[in-house]
Parts: sequence; C-alpha cells; structure tokens
Amino acid sequence: MITRPDLPRLLAAARSRGSAVGAFNVIMLEHAEAIAEGAEQAGLPVVLQISENCVRYHGGLAPITVASREIARRASVDVLVHLDHIEDPSLIREGIALGVDSVMYDGSRLPYAENLRTTREIADLCHSAGVAVEAELGEVGGKDGVHAPGARTDPAEAADFVSATGVDALAVAVGTSHAMVERTAQVDRSLVTRLRDAVPVPLVLHGSSGLSDEELSGAVASGMAKVNISTHLNGLFTRAVRQFLAEQPEAVDPRKYVRLGRSAVASETARLLRLLAG
Repeated sequence: MITRPDLPRLLAAARSRGSAVGAFNVIMLEHAEAIAEGAEQAGLPVVLQISENCVRYHGGLAPITVASREIARRASVDVLVHLDHIEDPSLIREGIALGVDSVMYDGSRLPYAENLRTTREIADLCHSAGVAVEAELGEVGGKDGVHAPGARTDPAEAADFVSATGVDALAVAVGTSHAMVERTAQVDRSLVTRLRDAVPVPLVLHGSSGLSDEELSGAVASGMAKVNISTHLNGLFTRAVRQFLAEQPEAVDPRKYVRLGRSAVASETARLLRLLAG
C-alpha cells in the first residue's frame, strides 16, 4: 500500500493539541495564491479545497488542480490540495491521477445504507492510491445535506459509520450551515465533545463562515480538527474589488483590483489560521 499523504497526520496532531487545521475553498487562481500566502504569513499548514462548483466554473478539474498543486509545491509550509464535496466518483478518480492529497466524498444526500456502501468503495479506492478520505453524514433531500438547518449528527451512528467505511475524517452537523454571509450561527459544543469522544477519527466543521471568532474557537476547543471556510473569504475578496472600482470607475486592468481581493484573502487566511491554532 502506498504511504498516505500528510492530511491524517496533520489532523491527528491538531486533534491532540486541541487546535484545528484551516481549509479554504479555491474559486480562482488568485484564491489559491492568497490562501498559500496567508499560510506562509502565519507559518501554519493549510488545505486548498476544490469543489465540484469550482470544477464546473473552470470547465474541468485539471486546470485549477494542476495550478493549485504547483502553488502548494512552491510554498514554504505544508499546503495540501483537497477535493471538496465531490459526488461524482469519476472526478475522484481523475483527482487521484492528478495527485490530490485528499478527497471529501459527499454521499450525504443518499440513504444511510447507500452512503455507507459508496463511501466504503471510495475509501478503498483512495487508500489504495495513498489518498486520504473525508466523508459526511446527512439527511436525504436537504439542500445542505448534513448541514441543513436543524440537522444534527448522532454520535453512535457516526462511530458506526466511520468503523464501517474506514474514512480518515468525518464532517458532522453541529449547528452550522453552508453559504452564510453573516457570522451569527452557534455551535452545539456539547455535541461536538460527545462526537469527539465517540468517533475515532478527526472531526470536520463545514459551513464555518457563519461563525464568529468566539464560536470558531469554541468549536475547536470542543473537538473540531479541520475547519472549512469559503463564503467569508469570498465576501472579503468581493468587497475589496468593489471598493476599488467605486473609487476608480475608469480602471480597466483587472490586475489592479483583483490584486486587492487576493491581498484581503491572504491577510484573513493568516488571521484565521492563527485563531484556529489557538
């Protein structure tokens, strides 16, 4: 069996320290550059996440993945490339061929038995190639899957799911929701602690853009080892660009304003990584 990459080691170390690794979504090349730059500023590892939405935007997996891997390779800290919320197994196979470090297979919309079966198959496939696997449990039909408002993960079911599938990390529902633009969500810290004690692999928090700094710190202290953030950074990027264009409406060179968005994301990435590290 091929030696696995660094994500399980990084998450296990974070879990033992009571800290978390930050994972941020790549939308464009500038996001990957900014996230890596922020990690270097903080001197901490980071995960670059590529979703199916990102793949569709770029017209395929290879362009943004190859670029992200090169950015990761050149970084002075650990930067991992991760496929996020992938429902199409063919993208996972392509990602393995392209050299991604880990994948998050999302079978959360499926009935429990089918989610378990397909996740086990994906885990076997990925592990044979040395690629780590994250999964999640969810409710059928929920727009946000496991992170639909009101959804919660049962600790006993989560433990059974991990044992049956062999995944390396598990995303759990504890009060967050995807695509929040206000930081008003609250984490069920008691549930996080019970999940941490029941589940033998590191826990992952999705939908973290809706959490304040205090809630993020509380979630990590309670047992989260990987924290995913996307919408919050996208908002900062957009506001920086919008401000520049409002002040200089005659501007036509996108490098002059996209650069500001990239800088805003880099600075916030560094700040968030320090916060998650405790």
